[in-house]
Amino acid sequence: MIGTVLNMMILFLGSDSKRIQHAMKVYCFAFALWEQEAREKLISDTDERKTVLLLAAILHDIGIQEAERKYGSSAGKFQEIEGPPIAAQILSACDVEEKIIARVCYLIGHHHSYSMIDGLDFQILVEADLLVNLEEDKSGKQEIFSVRENYMKTAGAKEILESYLTSGK
Repeated sequence: MIGTVLNMMILFLGSDSKRIQHAMKVYCFAFALWEQEAREKLISDTDERKTVLLLAAILHDIGIQEAERKYGSSAGKFQEIEGPPIAAQILSACDVEEKIIARVCYLIGHHHSYSMIDGLDFQILVEADLLVNLEEDKSGKQEIFSVRENYMKTAGAKEILESYLTSGK
């Protein structure tokens, strides 16, 4: 299922390689952060939240092109509006359970609303997206420090940002 959704995301975004690569990086960071949390907290590898997280990571920005078309902006609030219906279509076409679709769409519809984080799947999605954004935006140490202090909760994300801070980035 994950592979099918990855392929559908790639086809949906078409020639927008920047956004495809962003989604792939967020997916990889989300997977790695989940795995570390699972090892440390003895979470089952079959935990449904992992599937939700990985699907949300793949599709978190799926509404960006529609947001740009409708609103002339890729701002987070517009992505949160336009992403869930597109994600639901893709996930339904992949025969994903309604319960999982609902949670994935909730995460996509709030992934820029950090005050609404309500679970490990949501926390890791936000952290993975922030990690990728910091790198893509070539953020300086002050911004990296601020993000680490204000938004990172998992040990894995904190370790990654610590390495950013100590590596001369």
